[in-house]
Amino acid sequence: MRNYDLVLEPDLPPVDYPLPDLPDGEDLWIFGYGSLMWRPGFEHKGIVDAQLFGYHRAFCVTSVVHRGTAENPGLVLGLDRGGSCRGKAICCPAEIREPVIDYLYRREMVTSVYVPKMAQIKLLQSGERVTGLTFIADPNHQQYAAGHSIEEAANIIAKASGRGGPNVDYLRSTLEHLDEFGIKDGPLHAIMQTITKRYKFSAEN
Repeated sequence: MRNYDLVLEPDLPPVDYPLPDLPDGEDLWIFGYGSLMWRPGFEHKGIVDAQLFGYHRAFCVTSVVHRGTAENPGLVLGLDRGGSCRGKAICCPAEIREPVIDYLYRREMVTSVYVPKMAQIKLLQSGERVTGLTFIADPNHQQYAAGHSIEEAANIIAKASGRGGPNVDYLRSTLEHLDEFGIKDGPLHAIMQTITKRYKFSAEN
């Protein structure tokens, strides 16, 4: 049996939330739609193209620390209800499921705007449908901010900045990775195009 060396960022605070009810001894699929796709943060058996059903990628979460401030909030991505989302499915080995889930809770649920959900995923290469863990935006949380038009989102993102840098850099980095993976996301590209035209930002840097 392979020994997995976990490096799980121990400085992240623990999150008191129950683990999902999972069958004994089975590997766990985890769906990534943002940074988990290119920076999962744990060892795995593989990452494959996947489609999540019932939710779509959207700028539906307010950022007041990393990409904005309380006075000038930014927007970051979440999974919002409706439609589907192309992303990546990460296969977590059964023997490290619990520490990996604990790590993901610490990473994704610091303010509880993202909540875990077991959802239906299609593995695009094989066509197999599996149930996987992902994190969706909580519509009842104060940071939930869905419903912005392309123009409204562009205006917010162009002007916001936080500890992690300008909000537009977050959008640009996301699009670079989506393009690398061959994932087309029309609304996100439209937001960047609007910012580029209106605020003279470059789409590259």
